[in-house]
Amino acid sequence: MTSTATRCRHRLYCFPQEDEVTRDRGHDHDEEGTTMAGFTIEELSIPRRLDDEHGPAFIEMTAVRNAVEADIVGNDDLNYSPEDLLPHWHDPYSPMRALIARVDGRIVARGVFEWQAEDEHVGFFDIGVLPEFRDRGIGLALHEGIVWFAREQQVTTLQAFALHRLNAGGAKIVPPTGQGAVWSKDDGVRFFRGLGYRLEQVTRISRLALPVDDTTFRVLEQRALEAAGDEYRIVRWQGRTPDRWIDDFAHLRQRMSVDAPSAGIEFAEEQWDAARIRDADDRAAESTRTMLTVAAEHVPTGRLAGFTELSAPVSVDRAVDQGDTLVTREHRGHALGMLLKLANLRHLEEVKPGHPSVVTFNAEENRYMLRVNEAVGFVPVGIEGAWRKRLDDAS
Repeated sequence: MTSTATRCRHRLYCFPQEDEVTRDRGHDHDEEGTTMAGFTIEELSIPRRLDDEHGPAFIEMTAVRNAVEADIVGNDDLNYSPEDLLPHWHDPYSPMRALIARVDGRIVARGVFEWQAEDEHVGFFDIGVLPEFRDRGIGLALHEGIVWFAREQQVTTLQAFALHRLNAGGAKIVPPTGQGAVWSKDDGVRFFRGLGYRLEQVTRISRLALPVDDTTFRVLEQRALEAAGDEYRIVRWQGRTPDRWIDDFAHLRQRMSVDAPSAGIEFAEEQWDAARIRDADDRAAESTRTMLTVAAEHVPTGRLAGFTELSAPVSVDRAVDQGDTLVTREHRGHALGMLLKLANLRHLEEVKPGHPSVVTFNAEENRYMLRVNEAVGFVPVGIEGAWRKRLDDAS
């Protein structure tokens, strides 16, 4: 981690460790600039294991993450356990740093900064404040820290994917894509607009109640099989990527980074190879979740034409997370998206039956995949806004 001395080059963005913080309730900030209106901001040291000295703070931060998201969406479908999240914090290809806000020693908010190894100029962040601690300036203070991290990393553009309420009231704000909208009275919308961020894209969060109606499933599956014909066959695996498919899967992963609808959000093309696939496999194996992958093989060439993933938590009373789904451009028009999704739902029922639902995120302009999801039975439960701002813009 960066040393305290390095972090304190500028007083406004100084994040000393907890024992260095002087709490002074009722003041804007103390001489060090670390205590503001009764809260403190510090950088969180990410533990290697949950049982090391930094584990309790990481666990507490995860609880804050889950509580914030549940408050917005209205359920705990998006919650992750600390055991499942920790491996992702050690991804060398997507480095991350975290800030936490404390009130009387309790973690009440967090800010996460992340960047792509392939593009040093674009950074991503997430800020979450517990509902009862909002409107105290905590979110703004965390954003200042994120900006400090970004400038230290020489990032010139900040982007955020933020959850918003389905019906928060006020005026509808539509992104340049013309698809979807957020509401002006939503807390997150007010936060980003107040800081000068531009809404670039709206993503629909959808939920599928399990199990899917058997008649509906069979009708959709038969139609998809007929459209795909004999040129495609389904392959599937649980957990680690089979050696046979590792190079093809790396290619699909790389395509996913640029083929998915991104509107005005900047993404560098990720560089995937067998080593990166194995690194991802190893980190996934460290979590308690079960990864289920289904892919479509193009029989004439023996190459993979698309894939989809599900991430199932260990507790069967928890929702399953729909991961990436991609059909490469040259293989579209054969109902492979529908075929892949149905095949992995069947895979889930065979390997990890009993989960109540699947949750997925889709850009509102991705009409094909939304139609697939709607046909299967997914219904909207939330929205996510993609926000963007250049750091040389007025702040």
